[in-house]
Amino acid sequence: MENSIKTHHIKKHILFDLDGTLIDSAPSILESFVYAFSALGVTPCKAITSDVVGPPLMPTLASLAGNDDADLLQNLATKFKEHYDSEGYKKVTVYAGMQALLEQLKETDVTLYIATNKRDFPTQKIIQYLDWAPYFKGIFALDSYKPPLASKPLMVAQILSDYQIDPAQAIYIGDRYEDGLAADHNQIPFAMVTWGYADKTVTELQPNWLICQHAKDLEQLLITE
Repeated sequence: MENSIKTHHIKKHILFDLDGTLIDSAPSILESFVYAFSALGVTPCKAITSDVVGPPLMPTLASLAGNDDADLLQNLATKFKEHYDSEGYKKVTVYAGMQALLEQLKETDVTLYIATNKRDFPTQKIIQYLDWAPYFKGIFALDSYKPPLASKPLMVAQILSDYQIDPAQAIYIGDRYEDGLAADHNQIPFAMVTWGYADKTVTELQPNWLICQHAKDLEQLLITE
């Protein structure tokens, strides 16, 4: 594991990204993208591969469609949600070691939160499907708020504010470069897991970020005294 954690202080508030961090939702998300484009007879301008997983839905659809036609994107979004929200979300799998980690953390005095770019509706369905609600004090997506928040840095800031969390007592766990930037924006430590959908190479990561290559690394970071 890079960026030694041995001198890292245990945090009382742990914010987790969801897709690519705790769960692998790529197969179900990609299948739903394929369904949406096929249902409307639209050919995506680039391959629908796992590197599109992670950002919010509408920007991803715009990138795949190759244009920003509002009606087209809304129709694609409707078809995507139709598939994903009914059956697609059930195809998520929990990354190795994450279930055990959550169970261990539940026995400590830390509080857990989810801060995800995934829409709130399927996020809540996934949490219920996995029976994870008892683990988390709060589960948040950009559209959990009215009006929806514009970015993950703002969402992390809102969670810290709403729960009066001292940034010095918090840490964010994610798998993408933007997750690290959200943590940096809020002046909290960041740990990147390498088993997710990272869109940057390790050489481009910030020197203050912690790197977790295995579940045991994350366990050591969050639990080991």
